[in-house]
Amino acid sequence: MLTTHPFDDDKLREECGIFGVSGAEGAAALVALGLHALQHRGQEAAGITSWDGHAFHTHRAMGHVAGNFDRDEVIRALAGETACGHVRYSTTGETSLRNVQPLYAELASGGFAVAHNGNISNAMRVRRDLIRSGSIFQSTSDTETIIHLVATSSYRTLIDKFIDALKQLEGAYSLICMTPEGMIACRDPLGIRPLVMGKLGDSVIFASETVALDVVGAEFIRSVDPGELVIVKGGEISSHRPFAPQAPRPCIFEWVYFSRPDSIADDHSVYSVRKAIGAQLAIEAPADADLVIPVPDSGVPAAIGYAQQSGVPFELGIIRSHYVGRTFIQPGDKVRHLGVKLKHNANRALIKGQRVVLIDDSIVRGTTSLKIVQMMREAGAAEVHMRIASPPTRHSCFYGVDTPERSKLLAATHDLEAMRTYIQADSLAFVSIDGLYTALGSEGRPAVKPGHCDACFTGDYPTTLTDQDENGTPIDQFALLEERVG
Repeated sequence: MLTTHPFDDDKLREECGIFGVSGAEGAAALVALGLHALQHRGQEAAGITSWDGHAFHTHRAMGHVAGNFDRDEVIRALAGETACGHVRYSTTGETSLRNVQPLYAELASGGFAVAHNGNISNAMRVRRDLIRSGSIFQSTSDTETIIHLVATSSYRTLIDKFIDALKQLEGAYSLICMTPEGMIACRDPLGIRPLVMGKLGDSVIFASETVALDVVGAEFIRSVDPGELVIVKGGEISSHRPFAPQAPRPCIFEWVYFSRPDSIADDHSVYSVRKAIGAQLAIEAPADADLVIPVPDSGVPAAIGYAQQSGVPFELGIIRSHYVGRTFIQPGDKVRHLGVKLKHNANRALIKGQRVVLIDDSIVRGTTSLKIVQMMREAGAAEVHMRIASPPTRHSCFYGVDTPERSKLLAATHDLEAMRTYIQADSLAFVSIDGLYTALGSEGRPAVKPGHCDACFTGDYPTTLTDQDENGTPIDQFALLEERVG
């Protein structure tokens, strides 16, 4: 399996990507194309479920969309005009086929399939209560709690059961669900995770990002609003808003890193925002240097913005190979170090004797930054200045992004000078939190109702974290249950 980010994968991991089609001939083939466009959001596993008017069909597999959904026999078996799919990077639950989505169950009302992007921050507590009531779980995924809550709801209609289930959840979710009655797409009341709607002829399409609509030739209609349920039934679209209105808090890291640069998020071009972040970084943290060099590929737009704002030339000082996968790299520190050079190599003739500014999107553990700085020095750079197009990541995410525990985040345990020393750079600077908001069109970060979830930078979590203690450490709900029963 190819990895998007070498250097020990020292990145905040993508969450997941979801894609759904209602009312199109060969819906599964469109879903497969949409998932290809969302592959950057999850690279461990992929799955598609379809509905042909009589039965549900599912194919799930470990690995990339390519290689699992590029065979005619697989797509033909996923019959029907309605289908949804999922690409996964696990944030909760083990990495195994039983956790690959869409998850499917037979309920009293018929089949129910769900694809989920996000993380339910009270899933352990909900799961504990459901198990005490007799529910039997087949996976370790937080998504399965949604199915059980729908199944056990005392409400009469399926949509009321679904709303009842959602009202018992905390955290972040964008969902695409399929039932014999139609397709349901929804976002959590704060809109932390993205979801957009488009049309292709008479069919309705939902996706995590607009780029997936582009790939299948669909027209972008609008974002699904925070707290909104959009139901597609028999070609008719209806909107339901069962939650009390709240000030939206979409994840700010979508603009920093997660979304593809050719996507549009909340009416902002992701590419343009990343360039604006780079320009803001140049204003806040200029460097006396000869070259601006991006860390490929995620640092490129910000590096362009930094170069344009500063007047320092932009150059490709690190060349990335797109043809090396994880399985090529063998165990052993020496061979692993050589493997880094297979994936990223310094453009030595360009760098030698130059003062360089390296632009990256974030620092997590710091191991990536250290290796890149070392690479520049080995290539003969006279000075190496690191600039980061986001504020320091000091807190873990509990809303669908796989972050290390807080003690392993470099910025949580080191001040700026200690971080600079650790990565061995001549200087280090991050864009400020106010600068990040400025790049998004605000006048700094509002003290009240900031408009985005930025908890990974500020520690300002917009929801209750039922399954974590005050330090963000997961609580063992089953141990807690045994303690209470005992």
